[in-house]
Amino acid sequence: MSKVEEDLKYADTHEWVRVDDGSSVTVGISDHAQELLGELVFVELPEVGDEIEAGDECGVVESVKAASDVYAPVSGIVIEVNDALERTPELVNSEPYADGWLYRVKISDVTEIDSLMSADQYEASIEEEEEEEPE
Repeated sequence: MSKVEEDLKYADTHEWVRVDDGSSVTVGISDHAQELLGELVFVELPEVGDEIEAGDECGVVESVKAASDVYAPVSGIVIEVNDALERTPELVNSEPYADGWLYRVKISDVTEIDSLMSADQYEASIEEEEEEEPE
């Protein structure tokens, strides 16, 4: 079973959000998402200064199995990206909630965080997804 961190919020597209302070958040992909992708070999992140809108594509993660878009779970301005992922994209696999974070955003509307799922809701959505998969 995938690890789901209790103190994070989750998007249905498998990104997580950690509130850093009242105006910025850190974004990554969930343990479940990295397990589905397999070993990551490349990560494309937004640029610092990019304005992103919740729900928009803002990056790509590529594994030996597939490429997957990364979606913005909240709107705002990208204030930092995890440059370490250029050299070691597998950090997303080994530490999805720590050193494998993707980028940080100065959030433009903090109420968007309220529309994301809690850990319990995200776990339930994963279970529902797995039940719907054909055998």
